Amino acid sequence: MTAYAIAHIRPETMNEDILRYIEEIQATMDPFDGRFIVHGREVEVMEGTWPGTIVMIAFPDLEGARAWYASAAYQALIPLRADHIAGDIILVDGVPADYDASKTAAALREAAGL
Repeated sequence: MTAYAIAHIRPETMNEDILRYIEEIQATMDPFDGRFIVHGREVEVMEGTWPGTIVMIAFPDLEGARAWYASAAYQALIPLRADHIAGDIILVDGVPADYDASKTAAALREAAGL
């Protein structure tokens, strides 16, 4: 099942470290079949607030996403980003192609006795 690395980032001033990070990140993802879904696009806030932007990377599975994040190549790049950009990063499994939210709601109703 496809898994995602999602970053909510709040960039500050562009500098050489950030540019190097952007230039080199793809090479760290390639061995794990990672690909950008969203990269630094402006968000359209429909509810609440969302300072910054979002990055989404898809991997074939959660194991691959974890292996990419833990890889020596990516770990070496992290300071280039983390020293200059505040943000939150998560890894999460996607849902299957046949996912039906109403079935999830029914299971939650049953579990809660509602």
